[in-house]
Amino acid sequence: MDRRALLGLAPVLTVAAAAAATPATAGGGGGGGNQQSYLRLPTITANVRRPGGAMGVMTVETGVDTPDAALRTRVAQSAPRLRAAYAAVLQQAANQMLPGAPPDLERLVARLQAATNQAVGRPGARLLIGTVMVI
Repeated sequence: MDRRALLGLAPVLTVAAAAAATPATAGGGGGGGNQQSYLRLPTITANVRRPGGAMGVMTVETGVDTPDAALRTRVAQSAPRLRAAYAAVLQQAANQMLPGAPPDLERLVARLQAATNQAVGRPGARLLIGTVMVI
């Protein structure tokens, strides 16, 4: 490995990291303002039964979009409750799945949204689903 090549890349990587860390300007498009309404939550996992009888894992990426500032604060404070509620809902859904069958995403999203409303205390926080994967 050539150390000189790595040392030559260090300034380029530093500039690229600084550019990525700098927030977009107001005229840059895409952003709604300085206040971020999206809260990304950690990936949630549950155990599923595979067709051969072995155990598998179901993972779901979740986030919550909350345009209301007061409710956004409540969602941020309720993040541990949301994670626990999502884990319980996902494990129930995984237990109801037949081995080898795909998950019923419409039912899963409806249950997760109901858990979001219950954990936050009122409607207004919108659940967003990322990748749903069964391995």
